Amino acid sequence: MTREQRVGVVGAGVMGAGIAQCLAQAGMPVTVVEIDTVAAERARGALKSALRLSVLLGRGVKAADIADITARIRWTDRLEHLRDATFVIESVTERIDLKRHLFADLDRHCSPSAIFASGTSAIPIAELAAETGRPDQILGLHFMNPAPLTETVEVITTARTSPGTLNRTLGLLDALGKKGIVVGDGPGFVINRVLMLSIAEAATITETGTDAATIDDLFEGCLGHRMGPLRTADLIGLDNVADTLVVLRETTGDGRYRIPEALAQLVAAGHLGRKTGKGFHEYP
Repeated sequence: MTREQRVGVVGAGVMGAGIAQCLAQAGMPVTVVEIDTVAAERARGALKSALRLSVLLGRGVKAADIADITARIRWTDRLEHLRDATFVIESVTERIDLKRHLFADLDRHCSPSAIFASGTSAIPIAELAAETGRPDQILGLHFMNPAPLTETVEVITTARTSPGTLNRTLGLLDALGKKGIVVGDGPGFVINRVLMLSIAEAATITETGTDAATIDDLFEGCLGHRMGPLRTADLIGLDNVADTLVVLRETTGDGRYRIPEALAQLVAAGHLGRKTGKGFHEYP
């Protein structure tokens, strides 16, 4: 499986870089497409730092392996370089039009046998599959952040996803040491359909005077959650949370998926969570 797969990752943000790391660590050649040269360079540096940290923490990476892992990743700004890819994972910004156009472009540039997986947080997969001539070869792969450290992936199938596509995808995840849990298509799927409401309500509560630490401590201490909703939001990235809430409101028509003022203010100030050092909490 690992030697046969030639995987493309489109988008080199936090999730795209993390997914590329997972693939390269599993021995697969990876081509990462990122049109923003600054973002690509930042992703290269973040990936090397993540690998060094994995060595220090004993997470299955040896110092001698780092050069080989990074050598398996090819960086480019052209979709044409995915012509020979057998599997492509999309990980661009959570904007419906952007992802639709990307899937149409991938359909033109990639091999007819290639499988496309979207890393969308909330957009129905069928909407993206409709932009291609291969809807049976399209599904969703909702990795959690940080991708190299999470063992389970939400796998989203549409009514037209073929059994062969699903089997190949689950085989790919197995090669990464990850378990895929299969769910049906629909806005937000399972995780974000529920999680984003929790985050929005928790953010709203901060506007009444209850601080973020208290809210999260209650979820962690009383319910046994590993992270409360606002620490989870900081990990996801508050800009990503805001984008996902917009998509969910547009695709469901449900007014509960709104951006609370507390969240909007943090995003406007550039306080996006862990990746900037401050969100609902501070990260020295």
